[in-house]
Formats: sequence, C-alpha cells, structure tokens
Amino acid sequence: MPELPEVETVRRGLAPALVGARFSRVTLRRANLRFPFPERFAARLEGRTVTGLARRAKYLTAALDSGETLVMHLGMSGRFDVVLPDGSNLSPGDFYLEGAQGTPKHDHVVMAMSTGATVTYNDARRFGFMDLVPSAELAACRHFARMGVEPLDGLTGAVIARLFRHKIAPLKAALLDQRLIAGLGNIYVCEALHRARLHPEALAGSLARPDGRPTPEANALAKAIVQVLEEAVKAGGSTLRDYAHTDGSAGAFQHAFRVYDRVGLPCSRPGCAGAITRIVQANRSTFFCATCQPPG
Repeated sequence: MPELPEVETVRRGLAPALVGARFSRVTLRRANLRFPFPERFAARLEGRTVTGLARRAKYLTAALDSGETLVMHLGMSGRFDVVLPDGSNLSPGDFYLEGAQGTPKHDHVVMAMSTGATVTYNDARRFGFMDLVPSAELAACRHFARMGVEPLDGLTGAVIARLFRHKIAPLKAALLDQRLIAGLGNIYVCEALHRARLHPEALAGSLARPDGRPTPEANALAKAIVQVLEEAVKAGGSTLRDYAHTDGSAGAFQHAFRVYDRVGLPCSRPGCAGAITRIVQANRSTFFCATCQPPG
C-alpha cells in the first residue's frame, strides 16, 4: 500500500491539474470501489471548483467551493492518470513493476476539468475509495476522527514520549498505529528504527521516562522518522509493485533502503559487521540489523 511519501508525491503531481479547476464532467464507470460512491457523487462534483489539495496521512483531500471535501484513498493499487489539454499523457503505457495493471479496463472514475485536462482514477484491485464530507466536519469525520499526529508536522521526541508512555506494545506496532502517528507504514518504520538503532520488539513505553519526558532514544527516533520521510518525498517515494507517480515515473527511494527487503545482506551502517534479518510481527515482515539494533 502506498505510504505517506508516495501519497504526498501523488498530491504534488495532481495539484497543477486540479487546484483552481472546475469539474466539467465526472463519469463513474462502476457503482463502487472498495465502498459504494456517495449518493449523487458525480452531480455533487460537477460544476464545483477545487480550492485546495492536501494530504492527511495516506489520504488525499480536495476542498471544493461547495463547502464539501473530496476524500480519496489509493488503497493498494489506485493511481491517477492525467491527460493535458494538448493531448499529452503524463502516465503513458504500463509503468507498474509487476503486471499490466494500468490498463484502461481499470479506469473507474474519469474527471474532465474546466482547463481541458482529464484526470482518471485507475484501480486494478479496487481497494481505494472516494467520499464527500462537509469541509467543516472533515477533522471529525469517520476517516480522520481517530487519526493521530502528522509525522511531518512537528514530530519530536517529546511528542513520541507523550504518545507511547505506559504502552507495552512492541515499538514497531506502536509506530504503525494510525491513532498515534498517522501515515507511517511498514517500509518507513523499518527504515527509521534502523537509523535510530532501536529494536522493533522493544517496548514502546520505554521511550518515555517515568516523569513523561523523552529518552534519548525517543529523540533519535523522532529525528529518524522525519529524516527518512523527507528523503523519501524528495526521491518521489518507493516503487515496489503498484505505486507510480502521476507522470508515470517510478519512485526511487527503494534504492536507498538500508534494511527493508534486504534480508541476508550486510548492514549498511559504517563499522557494523551485522547482516539484515527478518522477523514477523502481526503477520507483517520486519527487517532490521540485530547487531546495531540490539534488544533493549
């Protein structure tokens, strides 16, 4: 599933085609994605202007001049293709790394914009979805009401200590809990833990002192999370299977992975003689170096 850097990359690619433009016509080629479309979905979009395009965790939110917000989630294989007014296509051909899943038969939502651009939502697995909610109620809607803090919006060791204090869950599980920190996924959690030299099975609560102040490990982890996310956004995200930019190019951060999917390979930390190992936590693979990420 696309994580925060991938969704942010899609947002940046979509913004020039959507922000300030009006939906001239919206065509739904099926009645549902993961969930049914909202009532009168196309009619509520047509004639409305996009006043802003933002990201909340792994969601895209397009504010409309109607007072509603279009909420979009890419699921596992969702993507947007943009055709410019001159007919050039920003996502030509098949650019998935595995399988021809960008074919027209998976084009489910076609948005013709007032600028002459066409934005098409393609989703082979249909795990993505779209919703319309009142903008004034966005923070309290079912998608975001229980969502945690944004990691690129002032995450510090003190914030982590406050969120994790007294928690006995493994550190990796706490980092993946979207009610605590929103937008983190398996890839970037593994990478951040390695940079912070923290074992994924350490107790989350160990990052807070008895009085609630952050430990040095909490400060190191906050710094590592922000660093790895910012580097991934700059690289355009990571391409594994179904993710690609709106311009059809592949994200490049996978070439900078230090632990993720590198089981058996030498640790990339200078001076470390360890190798990357894999364990399973909550049915998900965790990659780390047991030498420089020892148990607490």
